[in-house]
Amino acid sequence: MSAIISITGLNKTYAGGFEALKNVDLEIRRGEIFALLGPNGAGKTTIISIVCGIVNPTSGKVLVDGHDIIDEFRVTRAKIGLVPQETPNESFETVWNTVSFSRGLFGKSPNPDHIEKVLRSLSLWDKKDTMNMTLSGGMKRRVLIAKALSHEPDVLFLDEPTAGVDVELRQDMWNIVRGLREEGVTVILTTHYIEEAEQLAERVGVINHGELILVEEKDRLMREMGKKHLTLHLSEPLDAIPSALSGRGLAIGGDGYDLVYSYDTKSEHTGITALLSDLRNAGVHFNDLETSQSSLEEIFVDLVHR
Repeated sequence: MSAIISITGLNKTYAGGFEALKNVDLEIRRGEIFALLGPNGAGKTTIISIVCGIVNPTSGKVLVDGHDIIDEFRVTRAKIGLVPQETPNESFETVWNTVSFSRGLFGKSPNPDHIEKVLRSLSLWDKKDTMNMTLSGGMKRRVLIAKALSHEPDVLFLDEPTAGVDVELRQDMWNIVRGLREEGVTVILTTHYIEEAEQLAERVGVINHGELILVEEKDRLMREMGKKHLTLHLSEPLDAIPSALSGRGLAIGGDGYDLVYSYDTKSEHTGITALLSDLRNAGVHFNDLETSQSSLEEIFVDLVHR
């Protein structure tokens, strides 16, 4: 699949000497949902700001659909929709006028049919004549997405799209993002809700201290870097791990009624058979057991700590 965004050797050092980005190389595939993850201050928003032409890079090259973001700024910016973290909508304007005006900023001729389609897809049609200032926080977030889609971009950046949004509305917005991808829009999102990336993204990039430390297919990342957990539900609670099991890497949970064993998903030998034998010899009995897979959040935390 061809790249719609190509970033090569990207660096950004601010006036005070802070290195926000350090030699970042990244390609975003056309039509994918890509999640960029990292702790606060890692460089996520700086990358977005550079690609969108808000911040100038110190060095490096960025192409959007083959066009240079500096030499062909107007062309590249017209291909991008940006939904920022903040909600700077025009308070005293209606939803319809706000979204229509945003389309005009990109030199697009009026297209009421497209504006209607966008508003309906975001469940905003019944709010089209409502003043922005009277909308709830979640609805204001939807208006931001509508503004970003008003000029029919090929790429949509979502910077913390569901921050401060309730659980029900978050699920609705996930469905909106999936719908955009089906229409051929490339979606790049940053999020503090790792569950969001796990639900939506096809590929994941992890950035820390301005360095891109990993880019991988989400399913492969979870398969190769994740661990499986075997939880044994005990007949009687334990206060401590028996000395005979001390080298097994076990952890006690569930007020002493659970014994958790973690093992590598790639290993040919899980060690479970030997563990069960050791448990029997140690006189530890269990009523039931279950297995679970590491979440993307656990993998992310482990990567950043490393």
